[in-house]
Amino acid sequence: MIDPIDSLAFSMEANRGVYALLLGSGVSFAAEIPTGEQITSELIRRLAHLKKEDCESDPHAWYKQRFDEEPDYSILLSQLAKTQNDRFNLLKEFFEPSEEERLRGAKMPTLAHKAIAQLVSRGYIRVIITTNFDHLLEKALEDIGKSPTVISTREAAESALPIVHANRTIVKVNGDYLDPKIRNTYSELEKYDDATNTLLDRIFDEFGLIVCGWSAEWDIALRRSLERCKNHRFSTYWTDISEPKKKAKELISLRRASLIPIDSADKFFPDLTERVIAIESYRRPYPISKQIAVARTKKYLVSDIYKIEIYDLLRHETEKLYDDLSDVYSPNDIILSYSDLERRLHQFESLTETVLAMVITGCFWGSKTHNALWVNSIERIANISVESGQDSWLRQYPALLLFYGGGIASLANNHYDTFAKLLMEPIITDGIKELPPVSSLIPEKVIDEGEQIKIFDGYIFNKWTALSNYLYQFLREPMKEFLHDEKRYQKCFDQFEYLVALQRAYLKKKQGQNPWGPIGCFGWRYRDLDYNKFTDHIKNDVVRAGNNSQIFEGGLFDGKIEKFLDIKNDFDNVVAEQTFGWSP
Repeated sequence: MIDPIDSLAFSMEANRGVYALLLGSGVSFAAEIPTGEQITSELIRRLAHLKKEDCESDPHAWYKQRFDEEPDYSILLSQLAKTQNDRFNLLKEFFEPSEEERLRGAKMPTLAHKAIAQLVSRGYIRVIITTNFDHLLEKALEDIGKSPTVISTREAAESALPIVHANRTIVKVNGDYLDPKIRNTYSELEKYDDATNTLLDRIFDEFGLIVCGWSAEWDIALRRSLERCKNHRFSTYWTDISEPKKKAKELISLRRASLIPIDSADKFFPDLTERVIAIESYRRPYPISKQIAVARTKKYLVSDIYKIEIYDLLRHETEKLYDDLSDVYSPNDIILSYSDLERRLHQFESLTETVLAMVITGCFWGSKTHNALWVNSIERIANISVESGQDSWLRQYPALLLFYGGGIASLANNHYDTFAKLLMEPIITDGIKELPPVSSLIPEKVIDEGEQIKIFDGYIFNKWTALSNYLYQFLREPMKEFLHDEKRYQKCFDQFEYLVALQRAYLKKKQGQNPWGPIGCFGWRYRDLDYNKFTDHIKNDVVRAGNNSQIFEGGLFDGKIEKFLDIKNDFDNVVAEQTFGWSP
């Protein structure tokens, strides 16, 4: 038999925004929020203590005997606290956490409130009816930037937007703790004003319903609202931690509700949210264009609540790219000429376009928590497998595009931690050794220098950096959104190639080898005095910050300024020797 929670999850996912929540005190129980009756009893105890009388055995009986009337929350509160500010200060301790309570999570949004906020944020829930006085739902929504409309009085119900036009609405049928006219006694719970009744009638008629934490025993007017509803357009799901009581059973039968036994609201709502998201992820139509992929990447980068979505999105597009690239290397697809080789490179560029745009966007706008996404994507594409005998060296060209695009974007927004991760963390294997991109994703290794000259002769700024020149031209368009100014783009491009070269030279020197790094466009663009100006600008920024320089984030140059300066001197001499003997 299908789990009723699965049935609910499928129904919610297929009918986004159709279900309303009806929540009772059971949802806030774990947060240690007292009920109105508990607050009334506590206020009576304090009043009895003030009178130096004992009421512990039965506070309500004491009050009736002492004042010759039944205790009424509203009357009691209005007499103990005359003004709104007085009432707020009196009730604050019951609903707002003290420092000690905050530390242990009391009177704070629970797992249930946070999960409900996610469902609201995703548009699955638009209306919440609650008998609770607290602000936990509001806080959970505000924490993710989704402030709701709250209806807790007759006036608010009368002036509220029609539910169909409202995005997030919380209807507090028994009032808000800041309002002294909350409904708490039997007579108060017996009748609602006309505006509230009209609002509830529309909700119960037009929405499906998920009930949690509500016994249905005390809220007479709310119960009557449900009984008045003759239409059941969508299903009702009633959750309970035990056997429902008599009134609840009657409503379950009336609405032909599905009963879902649960352990607690804190387990039920996160479980339900997880299932709905799982179905959504499976059914989600993945991007059909680069523009859609970029738009979704930007949306998902905004908050950690989308960490699953952005992971799934990039993983799907990366795997699609991996499969498309693998298909290119069919046994019968043989490169016969340089024009064939150029055709294949352009084919790779077209296939890589979407993932490249996502990686550029992510490395520019993302945070440290997203770094693993770009690292994993580059690693996956760099390790595409090809059959023996094929042009395996060409297979890393798409990964080279991702490496350059992500690295330049990182530097454009001063994300040196992301930059360092891209240089050092992806593991790329050639079947014998495992190397990071800084050692393997360099133009000379991806395409032989001699082949570069023949393929990219239309882009030769200097024949020894033909591929670097081509990459500078090719990446200009996808980088324009983030680097509008041509000089700024050139600076970031050259800074990327220079720092990659320095880190590679540093690794070579640590291994006791010649401190060589790939000389990109910068080696020829800034010949003579311009080279010193270019490299000294980077050096001066580092010297001013010392070991705290952002360049050392992620462990480049082992995080030491003296090692950076040492390898810079060595590498600049290598550049001088290879660019026609000028002295730096």
